[in-house]
Amino acid sequence: MGKLFNAYVAAYKMDSDEWNEYLEVAGDIYNSPQLQSLEGFVQHFNINRLQHIRSVAFLSFLVSKKLGLNYKDTARAATMHDLFYYDWHEDDLSHKLHGLRHPKFALNNAFYLCGTLTKKEQDIIKRHMWPLTIIPPKYPESFVVTMMDKYCAAIESAYSMNKNFRKKLDNMLGLEK
Repeated sequence: MGKLFNAYVAAYKMDSDEWNEYLEVAGDIYNSPQLQSLEGFVQHFNINRLQHIRSVAFLSFLVSKKLGLNYKDTARAATMHDLFYYDWHEDDLSHKLHGLRHPKFALNNAFYLCGTLTKKEQDIIKRHMWPLTIIPPKYPESFVVTMMDKYCAAIESAYSMNKNFRKKLDNMLGLEK
């Protein structure tokens, strides 16, 4: 299916040399209780937020590394791009305009988790919803995370809505029933 899709599958398996390399860079964040708690929130249909973050962060790490970009800042920020603690699917007035508002929530939570962030990490988290948000990414690394977020969301939506695709991906992941 292609290298990018194979990397998406590898993000679920979490058993490659590349996955271990990602963990060397962002494992402190990924393995934190704050990130791990996101497993309890639905992100896209049948996919929880931790699964989504793992895929986006891992693919962003690989693509940034391949392009000779700052893959460390990319991996760390991508791991926090959806670091918010509510179910945006609930019919709640505070969730209105979620797509526009959650990058700021994630950024505030990232500061709380890490203490400090580079300018690049901040931009990656703030701008990952472009073009829904008006201001475009400032750095190539931010653009990479933006694109990987869309790519993963598309796969997750297809997985949730297409029985044949779900069966094929489950087979690739060793989850077939």
